[in-house]
Amino acid sequence: MSSSSAELPVVVIGSGPIGLAAAAELVGRDQPVVVLEQGEHTAAAVQSWGHVRLFSTWAELVSPAAADLLAPTGWQAPESDRYPTGAEWVSAYLAPLADALGARVRTGARVIGVARRDRDLLVESGRDAQPFMVHVERPDGSIERVAARAVIDASGTLGRPNPLGAEGYPVAGESAHADRILYGMPNPAADATVYAGRKTVVVGSGASALTALIALTSEPLHTNDSRVVWALRRGQIGDSYGGGEADELPARGALGVKVRQAVDAGLIEVVTGFRTTAIEDAAHGQVVLVGGDGRRIDDVDQVIGVTGFRPDLSFLSEVLLDLDPRLQAPARLAPGIDPNVHSCGTVQPHGHDVLAQPDTGLYLAGLKSYGRAPSFLAMTGFEQVRSIAAALAGDLEAANAVQLRLPDTGVCHGAGLFDDDTDSAASAGGCCGTPAGPQPISIGARAQ
Repeated sequence: MSSSSAELPVVVIGSGPIGLAAAAELVGRDQPVVVLEQGEHTAAAVQSWGHVRLFSTWAELVSPAAADLLAPTGWQAPESDRYPTGAEWVSAYLAPLADALGARVRTGARVIGVARRDRDLLVESGRDAQPFMVHVERPDGSIERVAARAVIDASGTLGRPNPLGAEGYPVAGESAHADRILYGMPNPAADATVYAGRKTVVVGSGASALTALIALTSEPLHTNDSRVVWALRRGQIGDSYGGGEADELPARGALGVKVRQAVDAGLIEVVTGFRTTAIEDAAHGQVVLVGGDGRRIDDVDQVIGVTGFRPDLSFLSEVLLDLDPRLQAPARLAPGIDPNVHSCGTVQPHGHDVLAQPDTGLYLAGLKSYGRAPSFLAMTGFEQVRSIAAALAGDLEAANAVQLRLPDTGVCHGAGLFDDDTDSAASAGGCCGTPAGPQPISIGARAQ
């Protein structure tokens, strides 16, 4: 890259916890940086699940570089052993961090493409000598190009939930009944009229499913007339209850314990080996879930799909990527995060060299780097971007000195809890973020 290009900023895509941490790392190393956020506000994705309580504590949710940047502003770190909601994560940390970064953070800036200047994917000659051109759509629909010497894609996966179909595509009738389906977490504070006294089917496994089940079997979403069905694709419950007491994140481990209690109490009907192939109309505005084996779940009022997320690769179509064909994660990272083998805690430390893509200066970080794998923790992302920033600053010794100790569990599928804002949150939580709200059974969440 030319000397003039070397003076260009690093563009970070996404102003979530990992994107802002990347910016803080770069600022700490006197590197120019621009953060592009498609939402109207900082950490828009986290704000969308602000009612969810994380099952990581504050001690695991603040980047060291961010804390250093915030210190001169008079910022006070929250109590380290508390479990914040997504909204609290934003208000007490992410929003102040964005304020400290100032004009480096741009909201209402949707990235629609990344390329090398004057080169599409086919042109090989001189690629590395050219800066990146990040194509950005403004709120008014106009397009601008932002030149960058490097790009860190920390855009996450929240905007692309997996459909209900077990084959990765929407099932027949899924789009037509979108008003009956929530791909995410119910909000106890706002959704009582939607779920209370109704029949709701939760499709999926992992901590996100467990969190939804806890909410649906607790006040105010649960009444004597409520019915909750848990539809599992697997033939038996198996490890769907999670790691329990063996989980080193107590809040995450408590999820499965609470759901098992609800199943034993008859509050949840479990349907195993059910692979949805269609959603059909039923009487009284309800719907029917049809399984591939002919079984039917009748008279359904609402469906909650918690079947995971997938990365948006559409705006990276003109850059060179080296991704695992199954996980859609960086090829060198994929074997270490395969959910068939690894949990959150057994992921090995990894940094810039593993996350770098063939177009020199392009990195995937945060949830985006995990592709379709669900076992991401915020602490992992903080170490990822620390290593990347060190590499971009030319400090390869620091970049290669990757160290990370993660809480272990035998099972890790995703997010976390609802509860009242008390110390009992320690028995409720998610992989990095969960919904929160008062309820008799407390539990806890996941990150961008």
